[in-house]
Order: sequence, then C-alpha cells, then structure tokens
Amino acid sequence: MNPLPLVAVAGSPNAGKSALFNALTGARQKVGNYPGVTVERHSGRLTLADGRPVELVDLPGAYSLEPASPDEAVTRDVLLGKQQGERQPDALVIVLDASNLDNHLRFALQLIELGLPTIVALNMVDLAKRDGLELDVGALERELGVPVIETIAVRRRGVGELQSAIDDMLSAPRCGMHKHVKTDLVHLQRRAREIATASVLSETPVRRWTHRLDAVLLHPVFGPIILAAIMFVMFQAVFAWSQVPVDWISSGVAWLSGVATNALPAGLLRSLVVDGAIAGVGAVITFLPQILILFFFILLLEGTGYMVRAAFLMDRLMHAVGLSGRAFIPLLSSFACAVPGIMATRTIDDPKDRLTTILVAPLMTCSARLPVYTLIIAAFIPNTRLAWGVGLQGVVMFGLYLMGVVGALSAAYVLRRGVLKGSSGGFMMELPKYQWPPLKDVAIGILTRAQIFLKRAGTIILGTTIILWALASIPQAGPGQKQSQVSIAGHIATGIEKVVSPIGFNHDISLALLPAMAAREVAVSAIATVYSIDSPDEQGGAQKLEDSLRHRWPLPTALAFLAWFIFAPQCISTIAVTRRETNGWKWPLFMIGYLFALAYLAAGATYWLAVAAGLGG
Repeated sequence: MNPLPLVAVAGSPNAGKSALFNALTGARQKVGNYPGVTVERHSGRLTLADGRPVELVDLPGAYSLEPASPDEAVTRDVLLGKQQGERQPDALVIVLDASNLDNHLRFALQLIELGLPTIVALNMVDLAKRDGLELDVGALERELGVPVIETIAVRRRGVGELQSAIDDMLSAPRCGMHKHVKTDLVHLQRRAREIATASVLSETPVRRWTHRLDAVLLHPVFGPIILAAIMFVMFQAVFAWSQVPVDWISSGVAWLSGVATNALPAGLLRSLVVDGAIAGVGAVITFLPQILILFFFILLLEGTGYMVRAAFLMDRLMHAVGLSGRAFIPLLSSFACAVPGIMATRTIDDPKDRLTTILVAPLMTCSARLPVYTLIIAAFIPNTRLAWGVGLQGVVMFGLYLMGVVGALSAAYVLRRGVLKGSSGGFMMELPKYQWPPLKDVAIGILTRAQIFLKRAGTIILGTTIILWALASIPQAGPGQKQSQVSIAGHIATGIEKVVSPIGFNHDISLALLPAMAAREVAVSAIATVYSIDSPDEQGGAQKLEDSLRHRWPLPTALAFLAWFIFAPQCISTIAVTRRETNGWKWPLFMIGYLFALAYLAAGATYWLAVAAGLGG
C-alpha cells in the first residue's frame, strides 16, 4: 500500500504557520513525539477537491537549516530525510509573514534550494496592508521561482486557493527555479532584502527610511566603519563631557575631607573617616560622571534599535573565531558587568558555545574598570588635542576597550580550537524598527545605574576600604618609617611585590591588587587610602591622587597597570556566578588561571617594551 503524499508546512516563528496548518486540516490532527526527542510532531489530513487524502506535518518554526535548538534540528532532519522514523516530504508549503519579508525570506531561500516541489503561502497580508505595505505577488513569484498564494489564516482567506495549488503541485511536481544564493548568513540576508525590495509596490515613509538606513548601517564595508566611529565618539565623550562634573565631585570630596579633619581630633577615628572612608570611597565616586555618560550612549543605542544591528554586523566576526552569533548579546551585556553577561548565556543552546562565552565574558571591559582606566589616563596621558573633537585621552580609552574585545575574540578562537573544540552556528534575528527612545526611559536607566554604582560604593567598596585602612594602619609607624611599609598590609604587599616586580609593579600596586579582588574599582580606593595614610596632612580628591601617581610611578609602570586590568579576573562576583553557571569549580579555576596568566604576560610585555622605547623605568 502506497503511503499518502506527505507535505511539510515550514516557516520561521511568528509567521502564522500553525494557524494555517489548522485551517487546512481542521480537527483531523494527531499529536505525538518524534522518535528519540521530546519535540512534538503535529500532523493532519487534508482532503483535496477530487477526494484524494494528503498528510500534512507542521514542522517546528526555524530561522535556518543550521539548527540552534532541538526544535530546529528536527525541522532540518525532517526536510533532509534524516529524521528517524520520518520519511522525507514529497512537497513543501513555506509560510511567510507578509509584513516581515526581509527576515522570513532568508529561511525560505534555504528551503527552496532543497529542490522539493514548493508553494509559498504569503500570510497575514491584512496586517501588512494595515501598516501601509502593498506587495506585488507576481514579482515575488518571479524572484522565488515558485507559486505564491496570499492567505489570512486566522480568517481562512486564501485557504481554498492554497488547497488547489497543493493539488496542482502534487499532480505535476515542479521545483523552484530562482537565482542561486550562497548559504552563509550575509549573502542570504542580502538576497532576501533584494527580493523583498523588488516585491514592494508601496510602503509607508517609515519603512522606506528603515530600508535606506539599513542599506548604509548594515553595509558590509560602511557598517563596521560606522560602528567603530560611534564607539570612538562614545569614548571621546567620556572624557570631554565629564570634566566639569568630575571637578565638582572632586572639590566636594576635598571639602568634606577638610570639614572632617577640622571636626575630629587627631587619632584613629579621624584617620578612619578621612583616610579610609572619604579618601577611599571619594576617589571612586569621582568617576561617576564617566560611567553615566557611557551608559547614556548604551541606552541610546539600545533604544534606537541600533544595538541589534551591531549584533548583526558582528556575527561574521563572531563566527570566524568559533563563537555563535547568539554570544554577542551576553558579551555586549558584559560591557556593563560580566555577571549579567554570564547569566545571559543561558540563551545559548550549544554547551561548548555557552561555556566559551562564559570564559571570555570577563575580558569585555566592564564599567568597574572605568575608574582605573580614567585615573591612570588622566594622570599619565596628556589631554592633547589631535583634531577637532578628538583628544589623545579618548583615543587611549578607545584603544583599551578595543584591546579587551580583541582579547576576548582571540581567547575564544584558541578555546574553540583547543579544550572546547567544536563548530559554531549562525543565528537569525529580527531587526526592530528605528525609533527615538523616550527621554524618560533613558533618564530612568541612567538613574538606575547611578543608584547601583553608589550602592556598590557604599557597601563593597566602603567595606573593603575600611578593612584595608585597618590593615594599613596597624601597627603604627615609628619616626622615619613609612606607614604603608611597616603595617600588616605593607608586609602582605611586600610578599606580592616579589612576584609582580618583574613586570614593573611597585609596592603601591602590590598593596592594591589583593583588595581589588572584591571589585576592580577598589584598586583606586586602595591606592587613595594608602596615600592618604602616608600623607595625612594632604587633603584628598581625584586631582591630588593623579598628582601623587604622576610623581611616584614611572610611565612604563602605569602602562603595565592598564594592561594588567584589561585581562585580570579581579572580581569575586564574576568568579562566583561562573561557578554557579558551570556547576562546579573546574571551569572557574581554569578561567582564573588563564586570565591571570594573560594579565601577567601582557603587563610584563607592556612594561619592558615601554622601557626599551625610552619611556622611563
């Protein structure tokens, strides 16, 4: 007995595929599981006009024939005839969302390339018309080389015409004949846009401007250049726009330090308040304006819809180093903080892809590094104007962030070809409309970041600073002795210095490294606290700290310190969340080991190259 003709209904998620399947089969459906997997199999029977029965199978929604989930793997295997217990379909019905052709045509092109008799159901045409989009079905047929039927599945419109087309297709099978497309994501997207543009009769001005902007912002050459330019402007603004508020906060810290010094009698209490709390925490909160400017740009880029397009631009590069395109969003989140970035890797299905992303996320330059970078750059890099609106300090800051990105991609490349060897898959994304983000939402986002930073300054940083102050104040130095040398903290730093002195680090840096494990910003408060204890008669403030560093550190040491912080995993929260997400200590310890090794090598190379270049030493 010959089996019934099998027709697969396929398409991307949210195309109305299941609604169309229900309209074709009615109540004549069966639900089961594909053998060996937990993915449901929905099948039903369609009776043609002449009474012939046809079996329809509703395949799970997919964005690509390169699966990124178990559902997509089943769809691919069924279409290729590789699914256990399932024969290859005799024909295909591809369901497209008429209002989202750009994205859904990518998968459709891959399906037509399979060479099976195919019909395209152009679904939800009513919603497209409501949005002012008129499509030329004839043009779409010519571009794809297969019949195209307009449908509105939820209202059963076009279902009869689709049934007739299925009848014709099974009676005289005809494969699609269209322009061959390379199967990589970039070429598929480009061809999909060409077909979508050729099929449009009329559209609203908003849609036209979206396509025009995307033609430039997603261009394979101009797109990455524009992205780099936006990042460059962002880091220039971090310095150029923050100078006035930084001076205000620095003056306020110095004023508060003076008030506390005059109000409290000399002794441990005054030292705790002035040298510990005010000097330590004040040195960190001075950099709040830079952090808020950075997040202002990030919120603006997210709200306008550009951030998703940046992910699309980066997909080819991510794929080249062995990472899935899905890793971009977690890595992007790590620019704010590696903790939510690592937690965001839960959206990555492939275990090796996910683990690789977790292990390289700490290399993305989080906001906690910004106070360290800003302090060293302001102290050692002159504020030289290179061109109109371009300062040397901003260029150096941009370079540090770029080095973090390069480091993360390089580490991913090595890991994916070593301990986590495996292939990477592409991913599909739907591009949102361009829009101007509500200023209220941006303001709330900035206020939230300010609250998080100040809470961190008032808890982790304050607590660590007070502990450091206690270790740096006991025992008290005698005449002619330096407090930072004879204290408990000083003795610990002397031991650390023996390990880090070959890479140019001095006693001050050695003293700051250990407490900075609590949070990277603590390195700034630790240095400020120790300098304040050593020089109790001098009032604090960011400017005073910059002057102290400039006179105590040679330039090669400062540059090595920056190189160290690009790579060093100095954040207990990041280590803790890595242990939780990997269910053990194996990979967190691996991460700590390779990152500290990278930090040591990078700092040493930077120091000795700077010395060899005659920059001091």
